[in-house]
Amino acid sequence: MTFGPTITRLIVTTLLLATAATTAVAQKTAAPPQDKTQAQAPAPVVVEEKPTPYDQRLIRLAEVLGSVHYLRNLCVKEPEDVWRRSMQELIDKETANEEKRRERMTAAFNRGYRTFASVYTTCTQPAIVAEQRYRAEGATLASEIVARFGN
Repeated sequence: MTFGPTITRLIVTTLLLATAATTAVAQKTAAPPQDKTQAQAPAPVVVEEKPTPYDQRLIRLAEVLGSVHYLRNLCVKEPEDVWRRSMQELIDKETANEEKRRERMTAAFNRGYRTFASVYTTCTQPAIVAEQRYRAEGATLASEIVARFGN
């Protein structure tokens, strides 16, 4: 197992988390409509799951990113997709063909998103504070993973 792509992705995530309050709203990108007549891609080869010593931290980071994604979009004028895209890149690089790990990380992101969606329907001061705290927690988690498990 190599840590290179994961560490690189975590460093980028750390920078995103640390600087999110000062960055400009991400440009909207629309996914091209999918043609349902296209042939289905062959199913990916499933590789034996290889748990890593930092899986629990990654699960928590995924949950934090889901929370930040919801709260940021609740409180900005233009919706941004930075956090969801960051999570998708992290999942793609970290889980490769390990379907169970992919499912756990996706579920954690969705859990973080839904937790705040069930509480906040408008941007309030507590929502802003929660977003700042979760962003700080995410930056700390990413830094710890890199410091402890990076090469």
